[in-house]
Parts: sequence; C-alpha cells; structure tokens
Amino acid sequence: MNTDADVIDTLMKLLNTRSVSGHTEDAMDIVRERFRKLDLTTRSTAKGSIIATLNGSTPEGIILSAHLDTLGGMISGIEDDGRIRLRTIGSYTMSSIEGEYCKIETWDGKLFDGTVLYDNTSVHIHGLEKASEKRKEEKMHIRLDEKISSKKEILELGLSVGNYIHFDPRPVRTKSGFIKSRHLDDKAGVAILIEVAERLVREEITPMRTLHYLITSYEEVGHGAAGFLPVKASEFIAVDMGVAGHGRESSEDSVTICAADSTGPFNYQITKRLIELAEANSIPFTVDTFPHYGSDAAAALKSGLDVKHGLIGPGVDASHANERTHEKALEATIDLIQAYVMS
Repeated sequence: MNTDADVIDTLMKLLNTRSVSGHTEDAMDIVRERFRKLDLTTRSTAKGSIIATLNGSTPEGIILSAHLDTLGGMISGIEDDGRIRLRTIGSYTMSSIEGEYCKIETWDGKLFDGTVLYDNTSVHIHGLEKASEKRKEEKMHIRLDEKISSKKEILELGLSVGNYIHFDPRPVRTKSGFIKSRHLDDKAGVAILIEVAERLVREEITPMRTLHYLITSYEEVGHGAAGFLPVKASEFIAVDMGVAGHGRESSEDSVTICAADSTGPFNYQITKRLIELAEANSIPFTVDTFPHYGSDAAAALKSGLDVKHGLIGPGVDASHANERTHEKALEATIDLIQAYVMS
C-alpha cells in the first residue's frame, strides 16, 4: 500500500472535528491553515466557504471542489417529560442513526452527551411488534445523559430548540486498509484535495492551469457552491464520494468517475477525458451513474456558473450511514486529480 500517511492523518483529524452543515467553523480553520502553510492565496466567502488558489502555467482556472459539511441534527422540540425531539440536517434514514451516540451543543458552546433512540425501543415494555415499527422522525428522541425528568431541567442546562446535534463519527482505520466512519462524505474529498495541493507544492510542480480549491459548508442541504465565486474558471470538478454497493459499479478500492447524477449528465468531454487519463495511467477506476445524488457541481451550475462540470471520488459503501472506503480509493482519486490538472 503506497497511500501517503498524510492523507489518512488529515482525514482522521477532520472526521474527529464537528462540522454539521452550516456550522463548520472549527473544521474550516484546520483546512484554511493547511492551505496557508502552502502559501496559497486563501480567502473566505460570506457563506463560509474557502477558496485557495495555486497558480498554474496559464491563468485559465479549474475549480476543484469538496464539501466539509456533514449530516447532523437540530433540536426541534423539548417535551414536558424531558424528551428531546430532533429534525434532520441533510438526508438520511432514522434507522441509520438509531442507537447512535451524539453531542448536543448549546449556544455558548457547552456539549452534552446523548443517544438517539426510538420512542418504543424497549421490547420488554412495548413488545416485539411495536418495537419493530418503522422508524419515523417524529418518533425519535435524544436520551440526554444527565439526571433530568422535565423540560424545565433541560432548559436550565442551557439547551434550547435550534441547538446542533453532532453524531459520533467513530472513525477507524483497519489493518486491512479500510477507513470506516460517519462523514466520509465528504471529508475524504477534502483530505484528498489538501493532499493534492501539498504534493504539487512539495514536488515543485506547476499545474497546466490555475487551480482554485473550493471547500464548501452547505452541500448537504443543497446550496454549497451556489452563489458568487470570486474566481474565473472554465471547469468545475467536484470531488465527492462514489456510491458503492449492490447494483452500482463503484468500488471501495477505486476512484469513481460519475457520468450522471439526479440532475442529469456531467460534461461529456470532461468525463471522457477522466476515463482516458485513468486508463493511460493505470489508475483503478469505475464509471457510474447515481439516480439519488446531487453535488456542488450541480449547485454551481444552477446558480449560473458557466463552466464544464465533472465529478469523481473514492468509492464509499453505505452512504449517509455507517460509511466505509479503502486507502486504495483515496490514492486512486489523488492520482486521477493530479493527472487531470497536469494534462
């Protein structure tokens, strides 16, 4: 395995840093500092995205995008008996978070531990049939790890409606090279882009075109790259996950080249060029389409950005749940991006 340890270390650090969509400041600080250490011109947008620029042989620009925001929750209500209700941030099933440990963050930054539970979890109380009912958002609650029994006691702790709920990512790197964790979508993509930038700078390689690394903070809710981007570019390459699993072509040990998602096809010339580069450089890859998938590339185009767009990323199993990828997929994605920016 030739995967640079740096990309794994970066990924683990990002996975362990809370960054639910709309509340990504701490994780963005990590990314901003990494780009600044490379002496890249780095700026922030009003929405909280980061753009770091690496000058190329020509001023013609390519945007390389990944999103740092993740799925999460928010307190939507506090009941008289102390049950905390939640609403989703991003798209996921209730069964995928049942039993998950979490932290609730107060407005002044205090963190309280809890567990996501179905109202009728206990078989001994409700019986097997009722405990096996379909999980719905209105039937899920947070069991707070504090001695409380009323809404008044919860409010006295400083908790309120609107507080963020952060799910425990539980990142693990296995001896066999797998990385399993929540939020590989898309912290794997962010770690990959940081690694690409560091390799180019470290090896004193000047890309053919100027590279604008765009790290966004609202992708999971649909408008991450939408809006004004203070750079000129002719292409937009989103680096996001490839959806691996039954019925799909994507694999956990290769880079996925996405030909189309729920918004339609990606630019044909870019998709074809990515395939040609992967073949020419013996990079393990698959081509796939995703009917239930959107990305920052689509958000950028919908907001009026006039660019050719494409999407690649490491294959990730069990997306928007307990995700898993492999070191080989990270390395393949890094190699394909490097080949593309040098072509």
